[in-house]
Amino acid sequence: MKAVLPALARPLIEAGLPAEIDAHWFTSREEALAMITDADVGWVDMNRPGWTSEVAAAGARLKWLSTVYAGIDAFDTALLKARGTILTNGSGINAIAVAEYAVMGMLAAAKRYDEVVRSADRREWPTAAPGRVELFETRALIIGYGTIGRMIGERLAAFGVAVTGVTRSGRDDTLSPDQWRDRIGTFDWVVLAAPSTDATSAMIGATELAAMKPGAWLINIARGDMIDQDALIAALEGRQIAGAFLDVVAPEPLPADHPLWTAPNVLHSMHLSGRSQTKMFMRAAALFLKNAEAFVAGTPMTNVVDLDAGY
Repeated sequence: MKAVLPALARPLIEAGLPAEIDAHWFTSREEALAMITDADVGWVDMNRPGWTSEVAAAGARLKWLSTVYAGIDAFDTALLKARGTILTNGSGINAIAVAEYAVMGMLAAAKRYDEVVRSADRREWPTAAPGRVELFETRALIIGYGTIGRMIGERLAAFGVAVTGVTRSGRDDTLSPDQWRDRIGTFDWVVLAAPSTDATSAMIGATELAAMKPGAWLINIARGDMIDQDALIAALEGRQIAGAFLDVVAPEPLPADHPLWTAPNVLHSMHLSGRSQTKMFMRAAALFLKNAEAFVAGTPMTNVVDLDAGY
């Protein structure tokens, strides 16, 4: 079976590929497009989501499509479902890095370390700390209590934070999607860690922001489209909430003249959370080889995406 794979991964996976897989290695969008038309297997992630989407759509014969990313925004899931293509994602590959980044953002917000850095840049020596919030004995709502959400919760628990998760089913003492809004005003931190689907689009809007504590922070390490950004800007300018730590926004990159750059009390991290590590590609390669063995053997694969649910 023909597989179209990134040349960057070749040193990590070539020796471990099942004999049944005939690997073709691409180094450019053009090479990937030329190779994918009759391929059975594809791993076509590129640094531009539009290119990844284009190549995946051109793979009319794909039986299995693999991506290193947890989010599947780049793929036409309806098209994949119609073709009978299995899609596996990289859920868990970046989980540690993203969870650490979320906690870093909360600590930076609590201590207003952004203002500390700016004081240092100005060579000032303030006598009062700009941020005096302790994580200890605060309460966090984590919307999306999957792999990343649970890791955030575990790390926050070590700081003495009371954590409440939100899951689709409300399992294991978490809240269900129809419960968390009524309780959002009881939390000091609202953390978005859910997969992006039609159901999560603009899930944090004017109503939710108005219901939050005035001292609460919104933390988004999921997808930018989960927040109504106009409503967020209005809430920040009106001091309805304390602030927002945003690893993700919409669109990305954020245009230089976008008002979110200058909205008060926003900490930006430019979608760097998953990139703040050195092990991503090695983990992705190991996962691909594991799934390749399962695919050839016809046994259950890891991280198979539910194309109807979108994750």
